[in-house]
Amino acid sequence: MEQQDSLVEYGARRAIITITAIICALLEIVDSTIVNVALNDMKGNLGATLSEVGWVITAYAIGNVIIVPMTSWLSQQFGRRNYFAVSIVIFTICSFLCGNATSIWELVAFRFLQGLGGGALLVTSQTIITESYPIEKRGMAQAIYGLGVIAGPTLGPPLGGYIVDNFSWPYIFYINIPLGIIATLLTLQFVRSPRYAAKKAAHEIDWLGIFLLAVTVGSLQYILERGHEDDWFSSKIIVTLTISAILGLFFFIWRELTYKNPIVELRVLKNGNLRIGTIMSFILGFGLYGSTFIVPLYTQSILGWTAFQAGLLMIPATVATAFMMPVIGRMIAKGVPQQYMVATGLFLFFIYSFWGYKIITPDTGKDAFFWMLIVRGVGLGLLFIPITTLALSTLRGQEIGQGAAFTGMMRQLGGSFGVAAITTFIANRNMLYRNDLVSKLNVNDLNVQQRVNALQHSFMAKGMTPDVALQSAHKLLDFTVTKQATVLSYMDVFLYLGLMFLVCIPFILFIRKRKGATEKMDMGEMMH
Repeated sequence: MEQQDSLVEYGARRAIITITAIICALLEIVDSTIVNVALNDMKGNLGATLSEVGWVITAYAIGNVIIVPMTSWLSQQFGRRNYFAVSIVIFTICSFLCGNATSIWELVAFRFLQGLGGGALLVTSQTIITESYPIEKRGMAQAIYGLGVIAGPTLGPPLGGYIVDNFSWPYIFYINIPLGIIATLLTLQFVRSPRYAAKKAAHEIDWLGIFLLAVTVGSLQYILERGHEDDWFSSKIIVTLTISAILGLFFFIWRELTYKNPIVELRVLKNGNLRIGTIMSFILGFGLYGSTFIVPLYTQSILGWTAFQAGLLMIPATVATAFMMPVIGRMIAKGVPQQYMVATGLFLFFIYSFWGYKIITPDTGKDAFFWMLIVRGVGLGLLFIPITTLALSTLRGQEIGQGAAFTGMMRQLGGSFGVAAITTFIANRNMLYRNDLVSKLNVNDLNVQQRVNALQHSFMAKGMTPDVALQSAHKLLDFTVTKQATVLSYMDVFLYLGLMFLVCIPFILFIRKRKGATEKMDMGEMMH
């Protein structure tokens, strides 16, 4: 325990370290969503196809997910401060290179490297914050960190929309540069490294583990990000990568449990709380990224909003989360059982989703979203901090970093699973509903004929010839059908997301009762 206490900071130092860690977490997260808004401009500028430009997001996510599980080991190898500082430097330099890229594949390559630098920022900043606060203030520490993690995905789109509307797309990368420089200097000045055991020599390093990890996680992330576009298992690449992900995972687990210096310490998952926290982080990622993905998509594609407007819509929810954070930090410090908070958060998420299911139409007004998104914001606050605190609550010393890496990786993978599942689901439901609606449009039906006639006359009044006007009337009818089908698909997404959260509630309440006694004992030991 001595080593861990030596990292607890007080006063101004603690404030500066906390700010540094949050800047880094924000840099990493804002960067994963800010790009979504600029894809169109990049496509035009770099002469790329839509699926090529999708790689700008995929490459970053793959780099991220490969490095996250290795962060704890890399911190031990190079010293945490050095590793953290180098990651910020890599991230910042790659941001500059991304902005200067002249071809799409150059941009993709730099995004991958940027993802490798960024992966460390998230998990290491969480470990640094956790260890800088004494145990009784850990809930508060997670609250402060959580603010960055939840605000990040929401800030990305409006910020990106604003930059793209008023400047040009490279600036979404250039804004990282001043922040990166400040964060590097603060890290070198204030962050301290724990005293680790001696470094491993090159021949002791688990190279095979590193390789298997990269293959497994890289393949999985590729499948999730590109599966929908490549039509899943009808694509040879997807089939090959699925096999390599399954085999890679099997051999990776076997290797890590038998090798004496594993790159990822799987044994830390023996901790019951961490196991639950890891699973819940996955569900949280699914909901957090899934709902952050679907609301802007719906408002832009169906309601025809700009990226900036769609981004601004999410701000009140983020403010609600921000407001909840310190409250929840205090509740945890006072000993309110975390499982009740998580259950409440899941229930609020269910209400939010069901509300979305109820209000979505082809022309929902802006005001309809306000309270629904506030509910989402409060629910997220109740989920994020208790899950993270719960996961790391009974870990000590080095284990904290390893635990943070697991929860971080699962949250990212949950997000990718969420987005992949939602995209595929929407596409499939869309076809289903479209065929269903078209079959109900009977050409001999009087209502249909009247509608087509009315449309034809309105087009003729605008100076079209009767045959062109008829074509236009049919096109408009077709467009209306497509729009209706899409709206129905979005409704389903909201409904099923809501049900997923509802189903999780009993598990949370049930799981924790058995573990209560051991947790109290562990907490007691930790206090001594």
